[in-house]
Amino acid sequence: MKKLMMMVALLAAGVLSGCAKKAPYDYSAFRESKPASILVLPAENRSPDIKAAHSFVSLVTQPLAESGYYVFPVAVVEETFRQNGVTTAADIRSVSKEKLRAIFNADAALYVDVTDYGTKYLLVDSETRVSATAKLVDLRSGKEIWQGSATASDAENNNNSAPGVIGILVAAAVKQIHNTVTDGAHDVAVVTSSRLLTARDDGGLLAGPRAKITKKI
Repeated sequence: MKKLMMMVALLAAGVLSGCAKKAPYDYSAFRESKPASILVLPAENRSPDIKAAHSFVSLVTQPLAESGYYVFPVAVVEETFRQNGVTTAADIRSVSKEKLRAIFNADAALYVDVTDYGTKYLLVDSETRVSATAKLVDLRSGKEIWQGSATASDAENNNNSAPGVIGILVAAAVKQIHNTVTDGAHDVAVVTSSRLLTARDDGGLLAGPRAKITKKI
């Protein structure tokens, strides 16, 4: 009986901990840094699709700018590195924070990893998914001041009333071919980048000094 009561108590504790509210994000370093300008570095591609890094980075300027930050033009940044013989994301990440600050005079640098990008066939459906993680580093102090992640999928709004198994299989195959040929992942990446980098105070970036909303860093 005593063992049974202990098991019930442990189960109840697990349920309660699962229902507990997520701890608020610690923004103390972010608020202390108060970045106004962000240097977006070329993304590290950890997905099988060779287009992933360039596709995703091409989309991050808009949510960052709308969140109130000056963003260095991505194409100019990449060309600056290329002119100096640094062409891969891995090599660029090895450049010191002090050097980045000296070249671009940016307050912070954004490091992005694209972890999932593309369309996968799932037997009775196909899904196009884009996932990414990012961290923001203060180039003046070298401290990491924020990190986050986001995912988006074209399966989020799927209609479950499908017309039979054969119809489902055909629709899945057609959908995968279409998304692969047209790079449907790029459209999904728009949603991922927005979720990752649009200002919000529940774990996302805080609004920058140019934001038109009231909550700023």
